[in-house]
Amino acid sequence: MQDNATEVTAAGIARLAGVGRAAVSNWRRRHPDFPKPVGGTETSPSFALTDVENWLREQGKLAEVPLRERVWQQLAGHPAGPGVALLHAGCALLLVHDRPTDWLELAAVSDEHLAQRLPAALDDVLNRRFGPRDERAVSLPDTGLPPSVPLLRGAAELAAELGARQTYEFLLGRHLDANPRQYTLTPAGPAQLMAALAGPARTVLDPACGTGALLRAVRDLSPEPDQRLYGQDSAPDLAALTALRLALGTPAADGATVRTAAGDTLRADAFPDVRADAVLAHPPFNERNWGHDELAYDARWEYGFPARTESELAWIQHALARLRDGGTAVLLMPPAAASRRSGRRIRADLLRRGALRAVIALPAGSVPPNNIPLHLWVLRRPGAATPPAPELLLVETTGGGPAGSGDGRDRLPWEQVQQAVLDAWRPFDRDGTIEELPGVARSVPVIELLDDEVDLAPARRLPPPAVGGGAEELAAVRTRLGDTLRLTADRAPDTPPALRSPARWPQTTVGELARAGALLLRTATAVAAASGPATGGSARVPVLTDHDVLAGTAPSGSPQGGDEEPVLVEAGDVIVPPAGGGAVVRVVDEATAGAALGRGLTLLRPDRAALDPWFLAGFLRGTANNRQASSFASTATRLDVRRLQLPRLPLADQRRYGERFRALAGFEDALRQAARLGEQLVRGLHDGLTDGTLGPE
Repeated sequence: MQDNATEVTAAGIARLAGVGRAAVSNWRRRHPDFPKPVGGTETSPSFALTDVENWLREQGKLAEVPLRERVWQQLAGHPAGPGVALLHAGCALLLVHDRPTDWLELAAVSDEHLAQRLPAALDDVLNRRFGPRDERAVSLPDTGLPPSVPLLRGAAELAAELGARQTYEFLLGRHLDANPRQYTLTPAGPAQLMAALAGPARTVLDPACGTGALLRAVRDLSPEPDQRLYGQDSAPDLAALTALRLALGTPAADGATVRTAAGDTLRADAFPDVRADAVLAHPPFNERNWGHDELAYDARWEYGFPARTESELAWIQHALARLRDGGTAVLLMPPAAASRRSGRRIRADLLRRGALRAVIALPAGSVPPNNIPLHLWVLRRPGAATPPAPELLLVETTGGGPAGSGDGRDRLPWEQVQQAVLDAWRPFDRDGTIEELPGVARSVPVIELLDDEVDLAPARRLPPPAVGGGAEELAAVRTRLGDTLRLTADRAPDTPPALRSPARWPQTTVGELARAGALLLRTATAVAAASGPATGGSARVPVLTDHDVLAGTAPSGSPQGGDEEPVLVEAGDVIVPPAGGGAVVRVVDEATAGAALGRGLTLLRPDRAALDPWFLAGFLRGTANNRQASSFASTATRLDVRRLQLPRLPLADQRRYGERFRALAGFEDALRQAARLGEQLVRGLHDGLTDGTLGPE
């Protein structure tokens, strides 16, 4: 075996074979010829991928490894690490993308000759795209190992199927999903909103580019001819991955320029002479060591020298310094930056000179960290002949407005949040003012904000609208609550007669039914964007999340990344959430059909000729059933869906049980609706009594 062979863990073997990790452990114990570990640790060994594939085929446990999975395992198990492998794969895909004929000539030679000739060919295409080696962030890493030829051949083969850009996005998405704590990601929805707020731009800079989500969003929204994209990040691997990601989405023929650099932006700006049409950034928050001591006399602090605790205001002023006159900057900010006393003088000067144009509060959970509602600051560099703007736009989407209560759970889908923000920003950007949308948006006179605190938090300046629309609407809610309570009482199930002795049925498991073809079992990982046929492919399909299943609500999620085909649910599918301990299982109805399966959810699609969906869902919710199928080895209980049991019954008997379970589900839905209406009525009465719009009589 080669010293630099691709390795795979037990979890990777389980994915290859479509089984659980327990099955891999059993194979290792029961089969003396199972491949021996070649690396890893005693508790987490790794195995040679080629040996594993051969063994699985010999045992009849693997007909053929899917191409996507094979390429991913080669990347994830690269001896130099997945980051280096991803860089190698990206360079090879750029060669396939820009010079496909050259790749075909190289691919025709042996692996040994290909490994010898590849570095020069890859370096040449990188020179053409990113400039000379000493001026660019992308170079083949010197790891002492040649590029992995099987990985690069596999990536090129996958590119022939998906396209070079889609292949790279798939591999990058898998890598980010496998290492969620290593990166601060900007989800696709907020990135698209930031690009829309910035508007079309020919020159764009992201001084904290990370994985390039913001620059990619700008490129997708407005692919200007001869567009110039600049990014900088303190992590060299991220600067390189961003450059490759952008180049793969940019045809070489359209003249676009992609330049990224590695380094500390505030201390060592790589693009001091750039004057951008737009600057977008998701900078690091709450940094004390941002350069306060050595940058005291920096020319960028046009609006005041930021305090040591105000690193975010340093990033704001860096963005303004890199804009042309009239250019727009959009930055993600922690909510504390709008109200900390240490930053009030800089905030006041930003307002007086008209640089700050809008502060937009996003729902909690939109962008990590998910426990706080982050803000978007929209800024515009004042020109010499531009008078200061008299008003500031404040938008609130975290509570009482289009985003729900602010806990990240009951907000409307992201598309509606984004539309609400743009519906407020566009007329304000055009006219300098808007009519107030109670609790949602208001253009506030700057003079009103220039008090001792200069507090720019939208929630402080936007009193929520009357919950439910005032007294008349609350009366209507009370009427609906009464109707729902009566309906709930009518749906309360009768208690069936007790059996003389507990029924004893022959049992089967979900895993056995899946192997027999009686049901299809799927689990979603990262949810990619998909278009709905009903809208001609223009509307994105909503995502059914675990919270939607637990709360019994409509699909409310948005795609969060990855390029794998989404799993679309159908009427009659049974959905099992990862949390909830099996206490909730949902049967998909016609209204939910067509949504994408959310990450972590398990879909069971029964063969209607063998299994009744409601029978299946009902028995899966049994307490004893869930207890025997759960693992209690750690602080979190894990449910193994394949181990859930249900009785072997004729289809006619299944349907009898299914009707009873369907009736119970209807009663449960009525209880949920009554709880929601009761909560709305109580909250509305409290708010009306306390804000003076309702009397105590």
